[in-house]
Amino acid sequence: MAQVDYYKALGVEKGASADDLKKAFRKLAVKYHPDRNPDNKAAEDKFKEINEAYAVLSDPEKKQQYDTFGSSGFHKQYSQEDIFRGFDFGNAYKDMGGGAEDIFSRLFGRGGGRGGFRSAPQRGADHEMELTVTFRDAAQGSEKQIAFRRNGQREELKVKIPAGVDNGSKIRITGKGAPSDSGGPTGDLFLIIHVLPDPLFSRDGGDLFVDRSISFSAACLGVSLDVPTLEGDKRIKVPAGIQPGTKIRLKGCGIKLPGSNVKGDLYVKIGVHIPETLNDEQKKLVEELASKGL
Repeated sequence: MAQVDYYKALGVEKGASADDLKKAFRKLAVKYHPDRNPDNKAAEDKFKEINEAYAVLSDPEKKQQYDTFGSSGFHKQYSQEDIFRGFDFGNAYKDMGGGAEDIFSRLFGRGGGRGGFRSAPQRGADHEMELTVTFRDAAQGSEKQIAFRRNGQREELKVKIPAGVDNGSKIRITGKGAPSDSGGPTGDLFLIIHVLPDPLFSRDGGDLFVDRSISFSAACLGVSLDVPTLEGDKRIKVPAGIQPGTKIRLKGCGIKLPGSNVKGDLYVKIGVHIPETLNDEQKKLVEELASKGL
């Protein structure tokens, strides 16, 4: 099946609640059910599409992976068998008719139905480990050498950190979990990303924020100054009369999130430095300004 936008497939927004997802799925499942559309290949494809979308978006872990890495990145980590593993067809089609076994058979073309799937060898357990990366490695992507223990043995491998991963993101490494006790597939290893804070930047999704302080005179008269970005310094013009706390936007100087082709923005928050002490000359000048209403 071609890759589709799961949210568009169900006709919901990205922030839809679990109830909204279920309502949308059930409405479409009734509409495109094979019993209502005999010998209709387009309806059959749509039926499979909405089942796949709901299997992912109704599972919190799979949904997080999809939201983090986008459709392309998600499908590099999950096969169709992975997508439907653990999906409760009985609950999804409760009171809708057709039977879970019949639905599963239609989707996968297995004569044994859902019962045949349940009798398959059990998959090995998944493992998790935390991987700490710098702010810039997370924002721009990197490659890391990791070491872990599996089956009592030390293993090492290189892992690609996709550009734009955020704190708490998970990276799935197929087949590096526990082996199956019954001859089934090996489990997976999930790397939980911990991003170290950066001395210059803070982040909100794809947007970056940086603080810059200017003098009182510069705030009054305007000034040009260099500000840091992930690609190096850029010069900006601060307009005369800027107020403390004003943010200046540098479009496209933020982070490109996984699965997106668009970079976020960089916001420079302007602060005004007030000196704690003044020498005699400075004090006199400030008093003159005060006498003129400044």
